[in-house]
Amino acid sequence: MSTCLTGRIERVTFTSDETNYTVCRVQTRQQRELVTVVGNIINPMSGEILEMKGNWVNNPKYGMQFEVKSYTTRTPASEFGIKKYLSSGLIKGIGPVMAERIVERFKEKSLDIIENDVGKLSAIDGIGEKRIEMIQKAWEEQKEIRNVMLFLSSYGVSSAYAAKIFKQYGNEAIQVGGENPYRLAEDIFGIGFATADKIAGQVGIERDSPVRIEAAVLHTLTVLAEEGHVCYPYDDLVRKVAELISVSRNETCQGVQRVQEQKKVILDASSGYVFLARYFFSEKGIASSMKRIRNTGRNIRDVDIDKALAWVQDQLTIRLADKQKEAVKAALSEKILVITGGPGTGKTTIINAIIKIYSRLQPDILLAAPTGRAAKKMSEATFMPAKTIHRLLRFSLKKRGFEKNEHNPLTCDILIVDEVSMIDTYLMHHLLKAVPDTCILLLVGDVNQLPSVGAGNVLGDVISSGLFPVVQLDTIFRQARKSKIIVNAHRINKGYFPDISRDENSDFFFIEKEEPEDAVNVILELVRDRVPNKFGFDPVNDIQVLTPMHKGVAGAANLNQVLRNTLNPGKKGLQRGISEFCEGDKVMQIRNNYDKSVFNGDIGRILRIDFDSQVLTLTFGSREIEYEFSSMDEIVHAYAVSIHKSQGSEYPVIILPVLTQHYVLLQRNLIYTAVTRGRKLVIVVGSKKALAIAVNRVDSDKRYTALQERLAG
Repeated sequence: MSTCLTGRIERVTFTSDETNYTVCRVQTRQQRELVTVVGNIINPMSGEILEMKGNWVNNPKYGMQFEVKSYTTRTPASEFGIKKYLSSGLIKGIGPVMAERIVERFKEKSLDIIENDVGKLSAIDGIGEKRIEMIQKAWEEQKEIRNVMLFLSSYGVSSAYAAKIFKQYGNEAIQVGGENPYRLAEDIFGIGFATADKIAGQVGIERDSPVRIEAAVLHTLTVLAEEGHVCYPYDDLVRKVAELISVSRNETCQGVQRVQEQKKVILDASSGYVFLARYFFSEKGIASSMKRIRNTGRNIRDVDIDKALAWVQDQLTIRLADKQKEAVKAALSEKILVITGGPGTGKTTIINAIIKIYSRLQPDILLAAPTGRAAKKMSEATFMPAKTIHRLLRFSLKKRGFEKNEHNPLTCDILIVDEVSMIDTYLMHHLLKAVPDTCILLLVGDVNQLPSVGAGNVLGDVISSGLFPVVQLDTIFRQARKSKIIVNAHRINKGYFPDISRDENSDFFFIEKEEPEDAVNVILELVRDRVPNKFGFDPVNDIQVLTPMHKGVAGAANLNQVLRNTLNPGKKGLQRGISEFCEGDKVMQIRNNYDKSVFNGDIGRILRIDFDSQVLTLTFGSREIEYEFSSMDEIVHAYAVSIHKSQGSEYPVIILPVLTQHYVLLQRNLIYTAVTRGRKLVIVVGSKKALAIAVNRVDSDKRYTALQERLAG
């Protein structure tokens, strides 16, 4: 039989945004001591009154608890309760200090004043017209967000998304969710098809409804794109969709036909592949742009190549190797050139030689790379400004697109792009269509690294097409051969086990640990003590832990929790699910945010957290960017990151767990990419067996693209 209990929330010990499961301490009239209450409670706030039904249970570890089965909430009536309620971060513009002042002046009427006569808050020191507007807006929004939360929770949806849904749709949020919940999956980052489909079933959308099948087709193609596929074979796509939502092949084919008629997808008859429209036109655009550039004359006068080679070697006081000379000669004669090679093979030397020769002719030279860190590295190596592709193309918030395009091309005679293996199909399309016809295009990258995080395999496809000259650098230069990092990177790339012999003066170490728990303990010790003490590196700024996977004991999620608790402990922060974000935390952006000009993979630090305004300020390099609390699903801790997310970056120190629990993901290009991220020191922690598996396994996962055929055709 259920027991009734009424009390005021004193503090929230834990709450999950995903499940709403909450542990809180509650003051009741019946008990002098605080009562522990557990159960699914939506957005619990300190000071809030809960009228609960449930049962007392004796938890073996935590003692007596009240387990909530159902509850209703009401706002507090006492001064103490109101103060706690307003201090909890419920209302943007009111933090603990302002809550104290408001309640001190208006006593039990404080909430009534905010609700019905908010202008009176101007009598409070520090509350002006702007803050009153903020408070009024936040109070109204909070009421609506609560309604959205209740709507979502009735369908088992995380309350964490309520604010984002309300921000997207305003007062129409519940209507949109009820009429076509699949829009939530399309429009709201973090809400997937499964969640939308669950809501759809409960609001009465039939299993074989056209809107459901169409949403499943688009969802499946989107997931495939996230896995790297630009397109997918028609029959395989139909099978996947039919299995996903348990409908017939015929119904699925009709669904594909409908989204094709809506121009959301393209079925390419020549290849039999189905594309999301944006990828079809992007891939087609890349092929068209590259042929246009190749087939148009140069804007720069020809030079005597042999004389230029002799001159630049004297200027740089070096002697170029044969392959390097071949690359420089091709760059002086071709319209498009691809230069690829691993670390230590002289790519930077070639770029510098090409720039030095061409600079004599005073052309407009632009340098670009896909990430901020790659652009910075390029700039430092060439002593010339280099920009990210996004900055080069000038993303416009107003136009919701790039300002530089075929109608407003870049002003350049030569464009040199580094880390091309990282550039996905969509971004490469936008870059190339902004390149003027007469421009010389040099594409530099390492084709043996992991392909781009986004869809496509652009560098690999361009090389495989055979349409453009390619110089493959494969000689490690004498200076580079002194680095065991570089030597081992090339050994791994050729399928040989790395040299793990002990040498105290080495820059590459292997520490053998079979069990994940032991590996994590060693990694913690290395980051916290051993590497900083022996080599003088900063544990947060200089050391980056890379891991093959997200889950598991030695995955990014657990490593981040362990490292954060050690490197940035004891601070009160912002709780988001099981993660807590504190000032000083190292974090990573996990999706492109064009509004903020912050992109997937960018690493920053939390500078400050303003609970009054519900805003975090993050630093990315020298830039300070503000994030509302509701946008924190774009940010994850970055003490440890996946190898995929590290592409295009270099770090002074890399620590890499390689264990048999990572078996599914162990492959040669993954380990090669990780090792080549380390600039001064690489430490591998794990088992020889797992490392051997990785070195011997060549990635067999095919990425479906049609770019090679489009270029060759």
